[in-house]
Amino acid sequence: MTTVHDDNRFVHLADLSQRPRVLTRWEQRRHKNAHWFVELFSEAMGVFIYCFAGVGSTAAYVLGTLAGSTGLSSIQQIGLAYGAGIVIALVITSATSGHINPAVTLTFAATGKFPWRKVPQYIAAQILGGYIACLLVYVQYETLIKEVEVALAAKSALDAVNFTPQGPAGIFGLYVLPGAHLGRAFLNEFVCAFLIGLVIFACLDPTNFFAPPAAGPWIIAFAYAIMVWGFSPNGLALNTARDMAGRLAVLTLWGTKAAGGRYAAIAALTNIPATMLAAAVYEFMFTDSSRVLTPAARDHLEGHKAHLDRKAHGSALHLPMQGHHHQHHPTNGAAAATYKTHSDKATAEMVEHAA
Repeated sequence: MTTVHDDNRFVHLADLSQRPRVLTRWEQRRHKNAHWFVELFSEAMGVFIYCFAGVGSTAAYVLGTLAGSTGLSSIQQIGLAYGAGIVIALVITSATSGHINPAVTLTFAATGKFPWRKVPQYIAAQILGGYIACLLVYVQYETLIKEVEVALAAKSALDAVNFTPQGPAGIFGLYVLPGAHLGRAFLNEFVCAFLIGLVIFACLDPTNFFAPPAAGPWIIAFAYAIMVWGFSPNGLALNTARDMAGRLAVLTLWGTKAAGGRYAAIAALTNIPATMLAAAVYEFMFTDSSRVLTPAARDHLEGHKAHLDRKAHGSALHLPMQGHHHQHHPTNGAAAATYKTHSDKATAEMVEHAA
């Protein structure tokens, strides 16, 4: 039985209402000449949102503790803040890029699902977004930070506390406690990042009935929050963009004494091989090409392909609002072929946006 991909079942936004001419022209120009800028803006915005949420909650926790005010925040709230930030970031950015993590970008590139030429600019945008978020949180909390620093200096405790997880600089830069065993800090980072990587690639698996595309951001965010709740006191970054952004922020605000020593390399880099290992483990141990795509994943991939086709070939026919019913296509050779993308760009985008 031969099945033909039915593009007519998709209703594009333009089929419902016409955007103002200036926006239509910008959209056409964006598709042709400026999509790279939109992708980078999306990556920067995603990391900004996730860092703004988590760093803001951390600021309330650290400063409240130092000022002797209990109840302003907690490790539980910090985990929830980072998790909620990830959900919001992915909901906003996944239609355009949705990596928000250099380790994810590098893993996609290493597996041939993302072009290497885009990697440096994606990572730069991710770090920039987090850097802006950290500086903005500092400005919002500057008065309280200065008051706490003055109080600590009066007790001759500022130098001992500042560049630790409990100090004002520790709100933005990631540190371990003085005398911490760096080998254990590496193990803590690697294991947590590896487990989050497994969750990410499980959510990207189109045959996983327990992780439909719409649930992916929530599942990933929950996994991230679990790691914060259980293991952040041991020193935890989980995202190179979060660590590098915070490190650049503290260097900007406090100078080179805020660099973080040898732990800085562990925080910035460990999650990258851990994520790549997670991708390899999931591919070799859990991926099974005999499984069927879930209906939600088929809708997601077909809808994205229809979007790419419309961008590539211009406006499609305006579809009537009646008579369009969801059609399920048998999973045979011809139907499976419809999931092959028509260009390398489509392949990269379909995998990227599934996140």
